[in-house]
Amino acid sequence: MALAYDDTNIFARILRGEIPCDKVAENDHALAFRDIRPQAPVHVLVIPKGAYVSFDDFAANASNAEILGFTRLCAQVCMSEGVDLAGGNQGFRAVANTGHHGVQEVPHYHLHIMGGRVMGPMLSRQG
Repeated sequence: MALAYDDTNIFARILRGEIPCDKVAENDHALAFRDIRPQAPVHVLVIPKGAYVSFDDFAANASNAEILGFTRLCAQVCMSEGVDLAGGNQGFRAVANTGHHGVQEVPHYHLHIMGGRVMGPMLSRQG
């Protein structure tokens, strides 16, 4: 069962201009801005402008133009933030938390791009 999109979520409000953000980049299909609680020296969120709840919702339902625009903006952010491998940099982590088990805090698809330091293991071992 798909979760209905809630247009009162904070990212929808940012997209409508109701809440400011520290914008990094934007195109017709996506917006990138700095996380307000950064977990790394580089911590940028990339969100589609369409009403998608999660990665799987976006991947299944977004148009080809939306997917391409989102993906290209992610690449642009990596380059401008100096974490892209093509630029000779050291890399980054891209994370999309999804649903309750993924600890998704905002019900609007968003990709965290984090870098500027070694990120450590992705998961800790739990018995």
